[in-house]
Amino acid sequence: MVPVQEVKTPGGIRAYLVTERTVPFLSLGFHFRGGAKLDPFGKDGLASFTAGVIDEGAGPYDTQAFRRELEDNVIRLGFDADRDGFSGHLKTLSATRDHAFELLRLALHEPRLDAEPVERVRAQVQADLSRRAKDPNAQARRHFYHGMFGTHAYGRPIRGTLETVTLFSAGDVRTYVSEALRKDDLVVGVCGDIDAATLAPLLDHAFGTLPAGSAWTVETAVPMAGPGLEIVEIDNPQTVAMFGHGGIERHDPGYQAAFVANHILAGGGFSSRLMEEVREKRGLAYGVGASLVELQGAPLWIGHVATSNDRVAQSLEIIASEASKLANGMLDSPELEDARTYITGSFPLRLTSNDQVAGMLVGMLTLDLGQDYLDRRNQLIEALTLEEVQAAARRLFHPDAMRVVAVGKPQGLKAAA
Repeated sequence: MVPVQEVKTPGGIRAYLVTERTVPFLSLGFHFRGGAKLDPFGKDGLASFTAGVIDEGAGPYDTQAFRRELEDNVIRLGFDADRDGFSGHLKTLSATRDHAFELLRLALHEPRLDAEPVERVRAQVQADLSRRAKDPNAQARRHFYHGMFGTHAYGRPIRGTLETVTLFSAGDVRTYVSEALRKDDLVVGVCGDIDAATLAPLLDHAFGTLPAGSAWTVETAVPMAGPGLEIVEIDNPQTVAMFGHGGIERHDPGYQAAFVANHILAGGGFSSRLMEEVREKRGLAYGVGASLVELQGAPLWIGHVATSNDRVAQSLEIIASEASKLANGMLDSPELEDARTYITGSFPLRLTSNDQVAGMLVGMLTLDLGQDYLDRRNQLIEALTLEEVQAAARRLFHPDAMRVVAVGKPQGLKAAA
C-alpha cells in the first residue's frame, strides 16, 4: 500500500499525508468532531446551515468574487455537516495551492455572511426540507433516528426543520464557527503533489489560528430506544422501511468480524443473503441492505428495504429470519471465503483517486485507526476465523430487538398502541 506520513505542525495541526507526484494537484479533507451534535437546542440544523453559507463570500471577496476566485483558479472547496462532525474538502492544482489555502482560511476565519447569500441559502434549505417532507426515504431516516434517540442530539434532524431554519442569523453562524470549530477537534488528510515540509506551513496558515481546546463532550454510552414499530402513513404505492438496533463499536476487538458478518447478510451487493432471498428468489424488492454506522457512544446496525405496500411485512419477516440464521451460527467456510475475497479485493478500488485517499486518511484519524491501517486492514480480514465471524454474528444480529420505521401504507404491519 501507499506510505502514509504523519504531519504535526508547529501550530498544533495533525494530518496524514500521502505524497503522489504523478499529477500536479492535491486533495485535502478535514473533519472537526462535533457537527450537528453541537447545534444549540431549538436551533437544529445550524451546523448544516453554517456549512452552506461560510463559503458564500469571505474576507475581501463577496459571493460572486469568491466564486470567481475558485473557478478561475480551478479550485474546489466545500463544507458539510453530519451528526458527529463538520467537514470540508479542498482540491487544487499545485500552481495555485497557496491561493487555495488562503481561500480556505478566509472561509473558516472571515466568512462575510452578507444578507443576500444568507437568505438565498436559507431559501434553498427550506425548499430542500419541503422536498424531503414528501420523500419516503428521508422520512424513514428522520423518524428512525428520532425514535432511536429521542431528544438527544442524534435524534434531531441534521438539516433542521422549516421552523428552526427561519431562526438562524449571521450571528448564530459566527457563534457556531467560533465555538464549534476548535483546533483540538480537527484532523486533516492530504493526498497529492506535496511533501510534509511544504504542507505544514500551509496547514498552519489555514487552520493554525483556530481557537485551542475542544468543543466535544465524550459520551461512552448514549441511551437508545428498544425494539418497536412506527408506521408513518403517506399516500404511496410503495413502503420504505428502515430497521436496526445497536451495533458494535469501531474499536471493539470483534468489529472486523462483525463487518464481515454484515457483508454476508446484507452488505455484499447482489451476493448478500438478503439480496438473494428478498430480491432474487422472491422478487419482493429491488434493493435491500444494511451497514454498521459509527456514532460516538452509539454504534448502530441499520438496514433498509423498499417494496410494495402488500409485500413489506413479508420482506421484514425474511430479513429477521436471515439475521437469526447467522446469529445462530449458520455460516460455512466457503461463504466466508467468498466474503473475504470480495472485501479484500475491493478495498484497493476505494483508493484510486486523490480524493478517495484523502477521505480515507481523514477517516483513519477520526476513528484513530493508526497510521499503518492501510497496510493492516486486509490482514485483519484475512486473519479472521469462521468461529470469530460466527461469534460476531451472535453479538451483532438481534432480530427481536429491531426497531422498524415503515413509511407508506404498509399492509400486515401494526404499530404498538
